[in-house]
Amino acid sequence: MKTFMAKEGEVERKWYVVDAAGKTLGRLAAEVARILRGKHKPIFTPHVDTGDHVIVINAEKVVLTGKKLRQKIWYRHSGYPGGLKAINYATLLKTRPEQAVKKAIVGMLPHNRLGARMAKKLRVYRGPDHPHAAQKPEVWQG
Repeated sequence: MKTFMAKEGEVERKWYVVDAAGKTLGRLAAEVARILRGKHKPIFTPHVDTGDHVIVINAEKVVLTGKKLRQKIWYRHSGYPGGLKAINYATLLKTRPEQAVKKAIVGMLPHNRLGARMAKKLRVYRGPDHPHAAQKPEVWQG
């Protein structure tokens, strides 16, 4: 019996909405990365993008456990000497919660061209509203 390998053209993509309200950041990111990667499908093939589109809503209501809110640091660099900027997650979740959730999810995807294609299927929104009603997204029951 031959091993089944999915081809890019035969992958059927769905749209899912994941509500982040009250969920722990890391556990939410792991579940969303699993959907983006396609591991929830029986046709999963590691070297093919078999994942679905994911819309994450209520990013501002995500929870961090322990002392991470004050102690965990988010770094970014401008590319110039001395251009390292650092802020803690308490400030980041107040100002840009979408960025905190997106960074956690993308960090759990493969770090190559395939992972970059998977990351393009992710949309994160601060509140409960999103502009993707035309795609008829299903609520993820995970």
